[in-house]
Amino acid sequence: MAAVGPATRHIQVAEHPRLLKLKEMFKSKFGSLPKFYVRAPGRVNIIGEHIDYCGYSVLPMAVEQDMLIAVEPVKTHIIQLANTNPLYPDYTTSANNIQIDKTNPLWHNYFLCGFKGIQEHFDLSNLTGMNCLVDGNIPPSSGLSSSSALVCCAGLVTLTALGMSLSKVELAEICAKSERYIGTEGGGMDQSISFLAEEGAAKLIEFSPLRATDVKLPSAAVFVIANSCVEMNKAATSHFNIRVMECRLAAKLLAKYKNLQWEEVMRLEEVQAKLGVSLEEMLLITEDALHAEPYSAEEICKSLEISLEELRTQILSPNTQDVLNFKLYQRAKHVYSEAARVVQFKKICEEAPANVIQLLGELMNQSHVSCRDLYECSCPELDQLVDICRKFGAQGSRLTGAGWGGCTVSIVPADKLPSFLANVQEAYYQRSDQSSVPEKQNLFATKPGGGALVFLEG
Repeated sequence: MAAVGPATRHIQVAEHPRLLKLKEMFKSKFGSLPKFYVRAPGRVNIIGEHIDYCGYSVLPMAVEQDMLIAVEPVKTHIIQLANTNPLYPDYTTSANNIQIDKTNPLWHNYFLCGFKGIQEHFDLSNLTGMNCLVDGNIPPSSGLSSSSALVCCAGLVTLTALGMSLSKVELAEICAKSERYIGTEGGGMDQSISFLAEEGAAKLIEFSPLRATDVKLPSAAVFVIANSCVEMNKAATSHFNIRVMECRLAAKLLAKYKNLQWEEVMRLEEVQAKLGVSLEEMLLITEDALHAEPYSAEEICKSLEISLEELRTQILSPNTQDVLNFKLYQRAKHVYSEAARVVQFKKICEEAPANVIQLLGELMNQSHVSCRDLYECSCPELDQLVDICRKFGAQGSRLTGAGWGGCTVSIVPADKLPSFLANVQEAYYQRSDQSSVPEKQNLFATKPGGGALVFLEG
């Protein structure tokens, strides 16, 4: 994969209604015109949930929905942020005094993560400011990665405004790291696909080192996203970070069980790599080494021969230090089985047997069961939506994104798409409590979209 930076395209803004509207709104807001525009897409993860931060490959594709920012660099040190959505208030700050609020992460904090990531990467001080108007059409808190798309967009905005360049891989790695300023201990999938996506192909994203490989999806299938309309902001809750810590602790206990240097081990993938065994063998080791009952902090300390103070300060993240019980067996079992499903999914796509859609659907169904029962990141509405999608023609359906709300993704034979959309619309969305959400944001077929871009006028 060539280490090139995001593409720059020259366009006639008048020919793009959304850009034209953004330009006009920018002018009325700031009294001037934008110098350039940046887009970064959201993503749907087809399979491979909650395993990127454990070191395992995932299989996402970019969606057509994106974050779009109109930008004007200015001579002052002031950053002025505005949003086309009136729900998101304006924000002004000094470029040299970036403060990111972890306790109550409002929309502008995600922009500041991307800005600060570039600033720190180049060790810059005395930065120039900018006026930015943000327009997003990714449904928020839906598991389609609107927050990471905004971080990526802001990183590319900052890089472009400074006249500097980085490869897509470097940008993805910086943005993955900088989103942690807001307290989310994520992996890197969202930022990687936002920069590395190419139209027409899903991507197998591998980590350490970061690389992306095209995966050709079956042409007779369509992937349909359905929003449960239950919002979940992973940065504002501890669910997500507790799972990250449970995986970290499981990795350490498995490493100790196998007489490895457990102090150095942080991710479940490292245990497999150090032992040189298959994912199937890791599942058997998990059965032997870990028990299904939750572990108390005291039991973990006893197993690792460390003090409670060492556990809290050296292993746990600040927002998980008061957790009393950890489910290690279930989390490790999900991660190793899900990692194996990703490998299998890619293999089936490559071999393309006659029943390819059915086989891929079965893997997606298994993934949902594992997310629901072992990782416990589903919710009643997601489970219901998955059942409805399967009932009306999906060969496979699963939650996508962090879970606890957000969206499902389903694989549907292309010839069944019209009846599938009509039936799911009626069965899930025409209930009184869902009728206030615009229909097109709820349920849509999608194809793999392109990655982040810079637009220049003319």
